[in-house]
Amino acid sequence: MSFAPRRHCCWPLLIWSLVAHAALLAQGLTVTGHVTLVAPASRGRPADNSNAVVYLTPLGGTTGPPPARTEPSSHHFRLVQKNKRFTPHILVVPVGAVVEFPNYDPFFHNVFSLFEGKRFDLGLYEAGATRAISFNTPGVSYIFCNIHPEMSAVVIVTKYPYYAISNAAGDVAISDVPAGRYQLSIWHERCLPDALRSLSREVTFSPGTSSLGELRLPESGDLLSKHKNKYGRDYDPTLPSSSIYDQP
Repeated sequence: MSFAPRRHCCWPLLIWSLVAHAALLAQGLTVTGHVTLVAPASRGRPADNSNAVVYLTPLGGTTGPPPARTEPSSHHFRLVQKNKRFTPHILVVPVGAVVEFPNYDPFFHNVFSLFEGKRFDLGLYEAGATRAISFNTPGVSYIFCNIHPEMSAVVIVTKYPYYAISNAAGDVAISDVPAGRYQLSIWHERCLPDALRSLSREVTFSPGTSSLGELRLPESGDLLSKHKNKYGRDYDPTLPSSSIYDQP
């Protein structure tokens, strides 16, 4: 009895499976996690797990394509000054981004950052005016007003687009992440740098593994509440309420 040669009928299915898998990787993953700020029990206040920045730095070996290059000038980034506050309080931008600082208050402001990250001083400018600065180096910049000590914001400059900011519940989701190896980094303004560095680690993502799990951050209180003015001195306690700069 003779038999016809056996055909490899499974090859088309295998090829289709490989192509589908490659397409899935090319689409990128959604990396999720949950941030919990661990505060001293004596605080006795409701938990607010917002404004933690979770970001990923590729370490090589990613299976998806690199992110499409986006010119920072095509984005519109602003830190609005209104009611003696910066909005948003936390802003994440790509390297090279230009951030505008419009003054929507009926009085003067003086935006500056002289402590970490980008160092600049926009000087005194009136209601309705806008000034801008380019952030061309990755890092963290603490933003203040030289007239109003209660005003603060943070600009975080990243080289890669793989980041998310936690909501009040602590949820984070980073979309379009190619599978591969990354360095996980976390930042929060109420956590000491050494504590945050201890949380940094290498992570690997694949279609079946794209969760960061629970990220517990030891809180140390408001680290920016007692900052100095741009001259390195304490603020004049009478200036915010009685200065001519606060007059419309």
